[in-house]
Amino acid sequence: MDFNGYLMSGELAVAEINRGQITVLDHARMPLYLAAHDDLDGWIEGRAIDRHRTNSRILKKVLRLTDSSDAAAVLRAHAATITDNYWLKSAEEPSLTYDAIRFSEDTFAEIALTGRFSSYSKEYSDDQIRRGSPELTNIGSYEKCWRIIDGSWWLFKNESAEERFSELFISALGTRLGFSMAEYLPDGKYVKTRDFTEGRYNFEPARAIVGEEEDYAFNYDRLNALDPSLGKQYLDILFMDGLCYNMDRHTENYGILRERDTGKLVCMAPNFDNNIALISRGYGSDPSHTNTLLITMFEDLLKQKGIFYQMPELDQTTLDDLIRSTLPDEKIDRDYVAEMLRSRWQIMEQHQPERRGMEQQML
Repeated sequence: MDFNGYLMSGELAVAEINRGQITVLDHARMPLYLAAHDDLDGWIEGRAIDRHRTNSRILKKVLRLTDSSDAAAVLRAHAATITDNYWLKSAEEPSLTYDAIRFSEDTFAEIALTGRFSSYSKEYSDDQIRRGSPELTNIGSYEKCWRIIDGSWWLFKNESAEERFSELFISALGTRLGFSMAEYLPDGKYVKTRDFTEGRYNFEPARAIVGEEEDYAFNYDRLNALDPSLGKQYLDILFMDGLCYNMDRHTENYGILRERDTGKLVCMAPNFDNNIALISRGYGSDPSHTNTLLITMFEDLLKQKGIFYQMPELDQTTLDDLIRSTLPDEKIDRDYVAEMLRSRWQIMEQHQPERRGMEQQML
């Protein structure tokens, strides 16, 4: 990309960009992806709204983006997102500030989420159109939007009843088990979750560290090398994926949090994006015999690395209460969910003595 200017973290320039070539000015606060790769185009593409979403195309028309490329969408928003404070300052706008470009309105949320005719046909001012929208850097394949509620940003997603149940239930179950989970709440036919960066942290997706490599061992080693606490927190995510049959864990829907002012690593981001799990794709013929590939992959990682992983405690009453209280008015086969989870829990629990033996051997 032929871009001239600066890569900014808030009001601080962390890199100078000359015709797309990056010269680092502050290593500590650089985005991890750009710290490891001199690839401005790749970084920009990773921040772009999915062009294949129907409402993405509608939004671009409303914003009069004649160029449908990822770069055009991202640059209209100065490459800013809700979940970090990085942005691009063009050399043609040297006096531009973060306060001037940071998002403070959710003007185009309805278009991004629903694409309704009423929102498409609404009159927008030239200023609103020029200012862009956080939707232009709201990644992912589901129709979604950012909305401001009582001064905080909330992400809304349009999902089926089974997807909403899976997202809400897994969030509640993980929290009950003591894991760090993004909180999801129902909102009609949508689910919503508060921005877990809280305007204080930068979210760095795992893609910034491991690229598109999803191999458990590779991911574990890279995270553990950054900080051993990340390795443990990554195992917690994999445990929940195995238990709840999350088929869609990829390097954009987990990652780490860093302090915005210093770049210091804080922790793994809370476990989020579990809508393609559990019963989201329907019900199998037998809830006690669901695919155990994810469990096997998790157990193989533990064996390969000689890791003892202590499963949390879960009683049947708690499990049943969570299943009944999640979307109680929706038509969900709750007996199926209960049996499915009991079966998968028992399979994982069977390996507990083996893991304990590994711990004793390591000692």
